[in-house]
Amino acid sequence: MPTILITTDYLVPGDEVDTYLTGLGFTTRHDPMRGRRDPEQLIAALDNVDGALVANEPMTEHVLAGATTLRAIVRTGAGYDSVDVDAAARNGISVSNLPGINANAVAEYTMGLLLAQARRLVPMAAGVEAGGWPRQDGTEVRGRTLGLIGRGAVARKVAPLAEAFGMRVLSTTSTSAGERLDELLRESDFVSIHAALTDRTRNLIDASALARMKRTAHLINTARGPIVDEKALADAVRGGRIAGAALDVVSTEPLPADSVLRGVDGITIYSHMAGQTAEARRAAGLDGAKELVAALAGHPAHAIIRGEHT
Repeated sequence: MPTILITTDYLVPGDEVDTYLTGLGFTTRHDPMRGRRDPEQLIAALDNVDGALVANEPMTEHVLAGATTLRAIVRTGAGYDSVDVDAAARNGISVSNLPGINANAVAEYTMGLLLAQARRLVPMAAGVEAGGWPRQDGTEVRGRTLGLIGRGAVARKVAPLAEAFGMRVLSTTSTSAGERLDELLRESDFVSIHAALTDRTRNLIDASALARMKRTAHLINTARGPIVDEKALADAVRGGRIAGAALDVVSTEPLPADSVLRGVDGITIYSHMAGQTAEARRAAGLDGAKELVAALAGHPAHAIIRGEHT
């Protein structure tokens, strides 16, 4: 029977997704991704696999060339920058994502990061844990401006939440150049990134962009780490050119010990958890499994590319 590899770490043998797939006659193989792993290990995991339900695995040209039986890949999320779609196309492999699957979870989390930055919740809690009793002022968000870079499913859900707090919301597409992006950067008290990682958005928030932000502004990133130039961000926060940043994503995950982001007062880093709610996980697992079954049958609903075998 067809074999499916599952690398998403919250999907486990015997769960709802596993029961669904095995009930349809598939053989499942669980090899969860937790941190980085050697490409050869991933190639070995893909041996004799027909379909893959994957997390943020680096499905590179080298890996896909070694996965000689693979016919379909489904990402249990909206982003698919970890998959070399051109290489997949050359190898006849279908690639699908799940657009908007965790948009509500990410939107709520974004507001959580925004409020934590505004009220300095993380350093205040750390101060109490260390034996102190810090009483520093925060800022209220009512009347402040939130700038959203990107107009996709997450940004569209963040906007009404921010407006409910009395915030003014500006938005621009991630590919907008010139005056609209400049205006957003200049006027926003909080800048939140909700863009896909592409050649155009890589290092979109660089030293020049950070210099156009208010000195009191905070940057929030729940999208993809490489959209932000991390050295430029660390320099900007250390130098007081912006107030701080909350990052759920970084360029290399887990965060390396020698990252330039470590030890910068005002920058708080989280562990890529924006979409990780019980509700979003269940939806992503089941919808991902259904998409993979459909892709292997030749009719994927959310194909980024269709493989020659599907």
